[in-house]
Amino acid sequence: MPGLDGLVGTTYGPFPVSVTGERVAAFAAAVGDDPSRWSSDAPPMFANAVLFSAAPAFLDDEAVVPFTRSLIHSEQSFDWSRRLRIGETLDVTGTVEATRARGLLNLVTFSLVAASDRGPWLTGSSVFLMSTESAAGAEDAGEPAADIRPLFDFDGGTLVLPAKGEPLSESRCGASRSDLMRYAAASEDWNPIHLDHDAARAAGLGGVIVHGLLMAAWMGRLAMRYGTLESMRLRFRSPLRPAVPAVVTGSVAVTGETGADLDLVLSAQDQRLVTAGASVTP
Repeated sequence: MPGLDGLVGTTYGPFPVSVTGERVAAFAAAVGDDPSRWSSDAPPMFANAVLFSAAPAFLDDEAVVPFTRSLIHSEQSFDWSRRLRIGETLDVTGTVEATRARGLLNLVTFSLVAASDRGPWLTGSSVFLMSTESAAGAEDAGEPAADIRPLFDFDGGTLVLPAKGEPLSESRCGASRSDLMRYAAASEDWNPIHLDHDAARAAGLGGVIVHGLLMAAWMGRLAMRYGTLESMRLRFRSPLRPAVPAVVTGSVAVTGETGADLDLVLSAQDQRLVTAGASVTP
């Protein structure tokens, strides 16, 4: 079977994304934010939905499909140029920037650019780990009831930035299986490992798992309490199961006149699941 090297430089799009008030409100609600806060602008983490206006074209490419039997989103970066106004229409383009094979595993770097007639809004980079073989099978963990959601902190008020090295406020989070369906609809990330037990088992998982970018949105929501989110770099280390309580914690890594860099961790059951660095400005 040919590898993925021949796809380097392949571009998908541009795809139009209409930034409507209804879609922004649905997305904000699906990530645990207050939709009323976003009556004029879209939240920065709306980038998740923008990414999945382009990524499916790559993942559904007939040359790529055989390599999606095992598919892990391992790293993600976003950089924002400005606020995104409700009413804009973005043109979104994705490009395969690099591929590398490690035995049966393929590492693919997929870049993202989103702009409107008001200029650039977002650039991003995703690293996908892909294989023609399923991952080693985990023990069947069963499925919790659809509406069991852990304690979730909805407060999105502004906080004073602590001094360098000091901890940030903690934010409890987690999702029910129903929450995952709502997020899939709002973001258009319909990967069945987040929704269907049998598909998750076939991929080598114990059951459905929370979308990595939903966890990213919870982390971004905490960062935004300390300023305007300018950039974010994430590494997805281990999955989170629905109905399992999680918490986002962090500390101030760097402060300066132009803003601060934050170190963030999403953990559950004493395990670090996602780590991130975020830059915010006043």
